[in-house]
Amino acid sequence: MADLVPQLPLALRAPPEQRLSRYVGAPAGLLEALHALATGSTPGGLFLQGPSATGKTHLLLGTCAEAEIAGRQAAYLTLRGLRGRVRAAVEGLDRADLLALDDLEAVAGDRDDEVALFDLHNRLRDAGRAPLYAAAEGPDALGLGLPDLRSRLAQCARWTLPVLDDAGRAALLRQRAAARGLEFDDAALDWLLRRCSRDLGNLTAIFERLDRASLAAQRRLTVPFLRQVLEAGQT
Repeated sequence: MADLVPQLPLALRAPPEQRLSRYVGAPAGLLEALHALATGSTPGGLFLQGPSATGKTHLLLGTCAEAEIAGRQAAYLTLRGLRGRVRAAVEGLDRADLLALDDLEAVAGDRDDEVALFDLHNRLRDAGRAPLYAAAEGPDALGLGLPDLRSRLAQCARWTLPVLDDAGRAALLRQRAAARGLEFDDAALDWLLRRCSRDLGNLTAIFERLDRASLAAQRRLTVPFLRQVLEAGQT
């Protein structure tokens, strides 16, 4: 089966920071449910819903990583950019032990794509495999035109991911800094959170930039250093 099931491209394999144990702000019981899905110890599918930057992709990749650690075959696919081409894109994926499909909203409303997803879901169910889905909204709010697909997705265990508050964003940055051996001054962290967008994707990009600059300059992450790096990037 290893030659038949599409593998995650190396660039998409979950990096160490995208493990289930490093997800910040998970609703109670969610990480345990994803672990059970990864190891094949739970029936039925699972559906994650939440707006941008709530960590849906993090959780899908982290679950795939846990499945592979458990000796199972995992496949991840984002539907972004695949509108009108889903049937070809998912060919063979039903043979993976765990299939994670991201960005379902990208193909909602395309009948051929929805039929392809409906058929895929049924093949997975018939084979005793439980899919993992993620979308910006729940099945009833995605604008799906195929009632049968909407019904199948609604039968999955559904979890809503929260948008991190300031305390959660601070915990996330502290965790990432500690994992890389960086010293993140508390005053510098507060300063960064007050001045940067609440969007987690943007905040993560800024952290990566600061990480590179800190490594190059052999400097701690202090307010003067953050101001120097960020102001230099604006010129």
